Amino acid sequence: MADEAGHPAAPDATGRRAVLQLDNVTKTYFLEGVQVDALCGVSVVVHEGEMVSITGPSGSGKSTLMHIIGLLDRPTEGRVYVEGEDVSDMTPNELSTVRNKRIGFVFQAFNLLSRTSAQANVELPLVYAGVTGGARSTRAREALERVGLGDRLRNTPNQLSGGQQQRVAIARALVNSPSIVLADEPTGNLDSRSGVEVMAILQDLHSEGNTIVLVTHDPKVARHAERIVEISDGRIVSDTRVDDRLIAGREIQELDEAPAIATSREAEGADGNDGDAS
Repeated sequence: MADEAGHPAAPDATGRRAVLQLDNVTKTYFLEGVQVDALCGVSVVVHEGEMVSITGPSGSGKSTLMHIIGLLDRPTEGRVYVEGEDVSDMTPNELSTVRNKRIGFVFQAFNLLSRTSAQANVELPLVYAGVTGGARSTRAREALERVGLGDRLRNTPNQLSGGQQQRVAIARALVNSPSIVLADEPTGNLDSRSGVEVMAILQDLHSEGNTIVLVTHDPKVARHAERIVEISDGRIVSDTRVDDRLIAGREIQELDEAPAIATSREAEGADGNDGDAS
């Protein structure tokens, strides 16, 4: 957390620098003359290489917090730091530059251009960053290969499953090598297996040293992180390490093994019935 003077947070005990810091952030809206306090004195620090879930029920303030973290909205009071730089008073153009270079977004609804290929969708952040054509194409291909879609470069979103579309979105989030990957309900529009596969990709990225901030209302999804920050009524009510962390790779293995186990049990049952008949 920042000190009383509002300075950036110090590295943690292992020497990791703070890549994201909110210091006593409040957000107040006025709706038809009524004051709504969406966030009330929120302070949180995320260090480099962490995987953190922000969770809470509907109306808790987590979406507002996500918008503040993603520099999509400004706090009414308090300070926001990205990689130690105070971004609280930046102009809209300055914030746009920080978002493009330092934050990779993964949205629940994918937010892909429907008539544009997977590769072209992934190239978009590079276009805004001024990366030239050849380098842009290479980096987009590499990002898609990283999420297992190297053979789907030319496919448009309607030619991809929901899970594959979310992989494209993750590749797009990674292509600028951001300081933070911010995933907002990344499994919300997916079936259970596709959701676990997406979590496996995010955990793999985390294991490679990427900083992941996951916003979710689902307690099970939240347990894929190493730390859970719970928000309620605009306030952080807990910030804890995850002792029983879910490992998505194991979950996939269990899903793969389940049909074989069921088939084996059915065969055993049939053998038993045959024995009874004899």
